[in-house]
Amino acid sequence: MAVMRKRFVSSSAEEDGTILWENPHISVSDPPSEEEHPYASLLCCHSIQDSLLSSNSNFTGYRGILNWIIILLVLTHAHLFLENFIQHGFLIDVRKVLGHLIEDSCNWPSVNLLLAANLFALTAFYLEKTQEKDVLSSTTSHRLHLINLGVLLLLPAVVIGYEPKISTGGAFFSLWFYIILSLKLYSYQETNCWYRQALLEKVAQKDHNENLTLKDLYYFLFAPTLCYQRDFPRTPKVRINKLLHRLLEMVVVIQIMVAIVQQWIEPIFQKSEKSFTSMDITLRVKHLVGLVAPTHFLWLLFFFLTHSYLNFSAELLCFGDRHFYGDWWNAKTLISFWNTWNIPFQKWFNRHVYTQLVERNVSPAKAEFLVFLMSAALCEYLVALPLHSCRLWIFLGMVLELLVAVFLGNSFQGNYGNGLVWLCLLLGPPLAVTTYFHDHYIGSHHQHRSVSAPLTSDHRVFLQLY
Repeated sequence: MAVMRKRFVSSSAEEDGTILWENPHISVSDPPSEEEHPYASLLCCHSIQDSLLSSNSNFTGYRGILNWIIILLVLTHAHLFLENFIQHGFLIDVRKVLGHLIEDSCNWPSVNLLLAANLFALTAFYLEKTQEKDVLSSTTSHRLHLINLGVLLLLPAVVIGYEPKISTGGAFFSLWFYIILSLKLYSYQETNCWYRQALLEKVAQKDHNENLTLKDLYYFLFAPTLCYQRDFPRTPKVRINKLLHRLLEMVVVIQIMVAIVQQWIEPIFQKSEKSFTSMDITLRVKHLVGLVAPTHFLWLLFFFLTHSYLNFSAELLCFGDRHFYGDWWNAKTLISFWNTWNIPFQKWFNRHVYTQLVERNVSPAKAEFLVFLMSAALCEYLVALPLHSCRLWIFLGMVLELLVAVFLGNSFQGNYGNGLVWLCLLLGPPLAVTTYFHDHYIGSHHQHRSVSAPLTSDHRVFLQLY
């Protein structure tokens, strides 16, 4: 065969009066034309191209490597779970979760708080009604709305701070419920104010008055959104199969979260004799490294639980807008992650804070910075108050992420930027949240031991955050 190829090339070159390497019109990289002999293509087997894993390559087919990483992670953590089970035995007991949810049978502070929330919603509604009838001026009504919201925010803080019988789980749920209610009612009053300014025609005004009803208000309060509008997009009907599917997801995810807390995190807490504030730096790093993996898994499960709950609520209420998050897992910058991680909160801050600041001649950069500080302070408040521990670790962790985004954002782009985002999620605020629960657990452990009472682990309160 080689002899035949050689004869073909030499005979063709002799007929043309030249040879291959002397013909300036023939390139080794040119594909063979139809007139050439089939064997001519065998003469050229190389071309200029990069290795697939080179930075200059445009290759993106890494699915096989991703499968390998997933299998490796599963096998690695299976070994950790087996070692944990051999060392500590089977620790999972779902019934223990109720320990931080059940309160005194004669005094239920968290339930009373939830019932009292209706008073603030009704106050906001009747303030809007009186303003529609021109009983109150817009300035007076706005001030009364602000007083109503101020009391709404102050009440759970006072009850949680001074009521010893409220459970930790009840404190978490009540505080989160009141914060969400305050954001909704603020959007309710401000959006209605915009409607009154925009709807000047009689027909439009009549349509607006018809929507100002208790039914409309309570639909908004139960809907999975923080931003009020007159007519929400609706789906035609409730799909029972989707509803049951989301409900099953929530049950399964909660069971997995309970298992991780009781089987993985609590043994790490039990090894500690001091709070993080009292540890030396070596011991502190050791415990943090041990908590990174379970904390991150809980954080991801919390995201999936939120996804299931919001879609369950949307399906039950036929709520059409179900864009609750973007593809934050593909975010190449921390700023992109913050904008896609929690769409309802991002919409609220953009609509009622950022836009209003910009309209008051605040620069967009300063407005974004103020919004970020507000969200960081809110995260700190939501965790620190129920645990009666304010160390500013969550707030400082988010500020540190902001500094990373500002000073290292341009250095880490593309896949490297996405890696930086995931690194910050592993070592950032979720881990800081775990340290709060760790110190709360240690404090309760010493308190129970000092009164010679059976140890009641406080790891269950994780479920109220994650």
